[in-house]
Amino acid sequence: MADEVPPREITDPAALRALAHPLRQRILRALAENGPATATALGARLGENTGATSYHLRQLAEHGFIEEAPELAKGKERWWRSPPKDLRYRMDREQSPELRELMEGLVAQHIAEDIEMFQRFQAERAELGEWADMMPFSRGAIYATPAELEEFFEDYMTLLKRFQQSHSQDRPGARRVLTRFLAFPAPRTNTAN
Repeated sequence: MADEVPPREITDPAALRALAHPLRQRILRALAENGPATATALGARLGENTGATSYHLRQLAEHGFIEEAPELAKGKERWWRSPPKDLRYRMDREQSPELRELMEGLVAQHIAEDIEMFQRFQAERAELGEWADMMPFSRGAIYATPAELEEFFEDYMTLLKRFQQSHSQDRPGARRVLTRFLAFPAPRTNTAN
C-alpha cells in the first residue's frame, strides 16, 4: 500500500486563487481522470491553446497541486501529473474576507460541477449496463459537537483513503466512481431529522 498523503489545509489566498481558476479546475479534473499529459494534449482535450494550458499548469505546479512527470518526457516536452493529495478547506470566522470569499466561490464551483456531473450520469444511465443502478445514496442527520463532527469526517477520510490506496484502476470491471461528503449544521427553522 502506498504511503498515506497527509492532509493539506489551504489557507494561503494565492494558492486558493490558483486553485479556484475555472480552467485550472478543468485541468486538474482532466489529469485526475486521464492521467499524465502535456500542455499540448490538455489544450486539445479542453479546447484551449497550448500557451494557456502551459501557463495554468505552471501556476498549479507552483502551488503544489500538480507535478512534472520527467520520466515520461521525450526531448523538450513537459509531462504533468496530479499526485495523490488530501486538500482541505475550512471556513473560519477569523479568516480574511478575501480568503473567505475565495473559499466560498470554490465550494460553489465544486457543487455546481457535481450537480452537472450527476445530471450527465442520469442522462447516460441507460447506456451504463450493470453500472446504471450503482448509486449508493444515504441522507441522514446526527447530533454532534464540533469536535465529534471533525471525528466523523476524519473517519470518512480514512475509509476513502483506504480505498484509494488499495484499489487500482487497472482491475477488470473497475471504473472511476465519484464520491462526495457534505455536512453542515441544520438551519434553525428546519424540523426534519
